[in-house]
Amino acid sequence: MDTHDDAALRGTVIRLEEQFKDRWSSEGQDTGIAEISDRLSPSELKKYDIFKNYKDTFLEEISPDVTLAKWKKDAVIFEEGAYIDLAFFIIKGNVEVYLSETQEDAFLSQPIFDPHRTKKLEGSTTAQASQATSGGNESILQTQIKKQPKSDSDIVYLSVMDFNLQLGSSMTLGPGEFFGEIGALSGWPQSVTVRTATDCELIQIKVASLRKMKKKSKDLKAWLDKIYREKYLVSHLKQTPLFQKCDQNFIESLAPKVELVSCDSDETITKEGEKADAIYLVRSGFMKLSQQVGDGQMILSYLSKGMTLGEVEMLMDGMDDWVYTASSVAHAELVKIPFDDMRQIIKTYPAVEKMLWESVVSRVKESGYSRKNINQSEFIETALTHGLVQGNSMLVIDLNVCTRCDDCVRGCAETHGGRPRFVREGDKYQNLLITKACYHCRDPVCLIGCPTGAIHRANVGDVVAINDNICIGCKTCAMNCPYDAIQMHDTGEVWPDNMMPARLRGKNRLLASKCDLCYTSDTGPACVRNCPNGCAVRIGSLEEFQSLLQTDR
Repeated sequence: MDTHDDAALRGTVIRLEEQFKDRWSSEGQDTGIAEISDRLSPSELKKYDIFKNYKDTFLEEISPDVTLAKWKKDAVIFEEGAYIDLAFFIIKGNVEVYLSETQEDAFLSQPIFDPHRTKKLEGSTTAQASQATSGGNESILQTQIKKQPKSDSDIVYLSVMDFNLQLGSSMTLGPGEFFGEIGALSGWPQSVTVRTATDCELIQIKVASLRKMKKKSKDLKAWLDKIYREKYLVSHLKQTPLFQKCDQNFIESLAPKVELVSCDSDETITKEGEKADAIYLVRSGFMKLSQQVGDGQMILSYLSKGMTLGEVEMLMDGMDDWVYTASSVAHAELVKIPFDDMRQIIKTYPAVEKMLWESVVSRVKESGYSRKNINQSEFIETALTHGLVQGNSMLVIDLNVCTRCDDCVRGCAETHGGRPRFVREGDKYQNLLITKACYHCRDPVCLIGCPTGAIHRANVGDVVAINDNICIGCKTCAMNCPYDAIQMHDTGEVWPDNMMPARLRGKNRLLASKCDLCYTSDTGPACVRNCPNGCAVRIGSLEEFQSLLQTDR
């Protein structure tokens, strides 16, 4: 019995060591890291204050996601616009946090308020927001989609400011301070560049385990929330569309009164019929709104970052209880503002009340449309489940017309040196095939953790592209992509003896490959151009997707 238990324990330890090496295999190679630790045991982790209050079994669980790294002086830890999945805790030394003189280029890669779901601040009217076409048969969601911004200058950007800094300025952080966690937890690109001002020792925690730590420890959650309140919350509130016209002092007085809410996947935040008491502002992620219909729940709408929940209950007479059950689709971050505080805001700032009323009109019309059209509810659920709400450019094929000739695949291969960038298979919805081709997402998680920056925003529209010259085939982007849209290809070559990182020397050279929308071509995506039947289509909105669906339902 003891022998069996010992063998099982050794097997567990070996698996944990392998997990650790896998998670950190791209670290410490020409990055400025002088040394990276082996997997730390629970007793070793408890030497650091942030781990002291956790049980050994929990620390064993998260240990593959934690490392101690020694960084050299003047090393850049991350740059503005970078997507990372790490939070950093300073043990020794100092780091400098700074903003470049201009963030114009960084803005191009920032996540934005979903233009399909969020109206512009200027020039929008209640009539524009609520008007439906075709005699009222079109959903308000479709109407909003048609009024999406036409240029970057029309887009309202979501604040990603992790530090209250002026352009060209800097600040120094020292032992006991966190950095990088706000962007990592919310999935936003980093708003600043961080470099080591001295030799440093940093605890590095993968975001998945940081979320577990927050959930497990009220003290850690309170501490991180306190940091967020002190350094970032005012900036975030001020730059959201709802509060942009509010006075800075007023926002500063509001900030201590709000509650920060973190949701796991499928976590219920409001329940239909229960007492409503607050406005929720979505900081990141998606929330689905449903109502009881018969014995089940019907999904009527969804919320994306920058949108609010609770305006219907607060503004409409007789709506004292929650009208909707609101649940998170995946991890989501919310700001909760009590009704009393929100009423004070709209009393002082009529423009905020006007925006909330526009949202009320949109929400009521959209919900009414969905209740009358069951297919709409099914479609919204599909869009959330398959990530269609994330996509800026999705390749779909009308299977009622497609002859399976594969000219779309061949055209793609011919344009990309004989290697196709997508697979003509995937999920089906009615007559449409949602292919395994890159969605060019609004919040591209594939960018997180790339050790060389090979996968990046091309700064051409919404294109996410891969630079073959610096891709080392580590598979990080492919593993991060939720939609299996990135394939690994063997080039038939091996890495040379002088390759860095050294661990690749002599090994087969792999490359990550994905759709790049043929952005260097003047003729557009080859998959669409080469389809002889016109059944391969690129779409950028749910409304476009719906327009392609078969009409004989």
